[in-house]
Amino acid sequence: MATYLDDRQRAELAHAARHWVWRTELPTWLLIAVVYSAWFGVATHARQLGLPLACVLLTLCTTWYLSLQHELLHGHPTRLPWLNALLGAAPLGIWLPYGLYRRLHLQHHEAELTHPDTDPESYFLYAVDWHAASPATRKLYAVRNTLAGRMLLQPAFSILAVAADAFATLRAGDGRDRCMWIAHGLAVVALLTWLQTSCGMPAWLVLVGVAYPALSLAAIRSFQEHRAGGAHATSSVINEAGLAWRLLFLNNNYHLVHHDLPCVPWFALAWVYRRRAGDYLARNGGFHVRGYWEWLSRYALRAAAPVAHPLFHGPTDRYTYAAHPDGDYGKA
Repeated sequence: MATYLDDRQRAELAHAARHWVWRTELPTWLLIAVVYSAWFGVATHARQLGLPLACVLLTLCTTWYLSLQHELLHGHPTRLPWLNALLGAAPLGIWLPYGLYRRLHLQHHEAELTHPDTDPESYFLYAVDWHAASPATRKLYAVRNTLAGRMLLQPAFSILAVAADAFATLRAGDGRDRCMWIAHGLAVVALLTWLQTSCGMPAWLVLVGVAYPALSLAAIRSFQEHRAGGAHATSSVINEAGLAWRLLFLNNNYHLVHHDLPCVPWFALAWVYRRRAGDYLARNGGFHVRGYWEWLSRYALRAAAPVAHPLFHGPTDRYTYAAHPDGDYGKA
């Protein structure tokens, strides 16, 4: 269990984890049933709903499914990775295979947060790369650090990165990765074919009207989720989002809590935070937001952070944790 917890807090968390709701993860099982039912329910009634409304509802359901995949890869509702992978293997998000998402996201949890190389979810560049970039490239990255730019541009960045991975894997990757991409590609083709022939949703419309907007919506959650801090805990935000956002993102807005305790299921994150809200806000240096609307009002068209990382200036400029995982970074 995490070293920053005192004995009382450890005992309290251990006691909560023994409750039958937590042990059975019944809310997560119900969530799986509801997400899949909602997604396929909307898809099969697309003609009755009309394509515009169907696209909006499917975008919400797909974003919810991406949040569910995040829960699955962290070992919920079972401790069997193969079973969780089976529950999250459906290509409803289109672009990213579950196996690749799991690998990259777990790497993010092990990385020095926001590091341009080791953290696959970092939005920073090395300072030397930033200064060497062309004016057009700098502008593109700077716009991506606004909330509007993150929603409009980040899906394209992600899709291009995933496509590059797929191409490299199919050309020179190992057998397991090739099988993952082939299986995902076949599943996507089957899903798009079914949506077009049985549900009346053209494949192109699903790609541009559902799959891309779902990534845009998910980008709201990850916007300024981590900052370039001098300590591990100060890098992760606490976002006091409203109920609808918390449900859509499965409480991942309590992001420091999630990074501290990734074993805690989504339905318990708010409870853990509220029991120790003062401690969390002290540990993360007050990196606190009162909902996603605050990001919108402050950073809709203004960059939330510089593109050049203030700590990592070049590929040889590496930092490591101090002895305590919440201590300041020090140069290796």
